[in-house]
Amino acid sequence: MAEAKTVWGYAVLWDSVTTIANEFLEKFARNSLSRSIKEDDIRMLLDHDSGRVVGRTASGSLRLREDALGLRYEVDVNLDTPDGQTLAGTISRRDVSGISPSFIVRSESWDDGGSGLPLRTITDARLIELSAVAWPAYPQTTAVMRSTAATNGEAAKRRIEAKMRARGMM
Repeated sequence: MAEAKTVWGYAVLWDSVTTIANEFLEKFARNSLSRSIKEDDIRMLLDHDSGRVVGRTASGSLRLREDALGLRYEVDVNLDTPDGQTLAGTISRRDVSGISPSFIVRSESWDDGGSGLPLRTITDARLIELSAVAWPAYPQTTAVMRSTAATNGEAAKRRIEAKMRARGMM
């Protein structure tokens, strides 16, 4: 089995505003995804392609939690699959650095925006999936690679052994 990796970051930042199709502004209210996280089986995909699943909450390979900043995710990358290799490679190189959530709005509020674009605040949404994408609608989202604790431990052991060898201790 290949070395294990984890991709993590924020798929949604609370109260972070973005422009949707130059028609309106949009933001997620704090805890707007709580119900969905508890009730729904959410997938992580590549480029919103349902044939390229790289994680899933029901299997435990995708973990979601809301915190003070937003919706944080972690997905265990299976490097034994081509899509896992693609996800790890494009995130590691920072070719892909954002996440795009796909969702169905259950509850929202609107502010006419005065002289600007109207603002939609999503207060409850059903999260369908998260996708690693090149151009996220919310540019504030993040996707970064982290080695798992076991991999980090093995790497640290190799560094220590190399230093010991260099000093003639092994």
